[in-house]
Amino acid sequence: MPRRKTYHVTPRTDGGWNVKEENASRASSSHDTKAEAIARARELAKKQALGQVIIHKQDGTIQTEHTYGKDPYPPEG
Repeated sequence: MPRRKTYHVTPRTDGGWNVKEENASRASSSHDTKAEAIARARELAKKQALGQVIIHKQDGTIQTEHTYGKDPYPPEG
C-alpha cells in the first residue's frame, strides 16, 4: 500500500508561508499569503494516491489537516 504524502503549510520569519513535504530539507514552494500556500499544498496532495495537508498557525501549532485519496478500509491496527 502506498504511503500517504504529507505537505505542511508553515509560516516564514518574513511573514510569508512555505509548503514543505514532510521530511524534505527544503520547501516545495514559498508564498506571500497563507491562502496561496494552502491552495498549492492542496494541489500537490490531490495529485497523490494518498495525500495530506497539515496547516499550521502563525505560532507554528497545527490549525487543521485535510486528507485526500482513498483511505484503507478496514483501517490497519
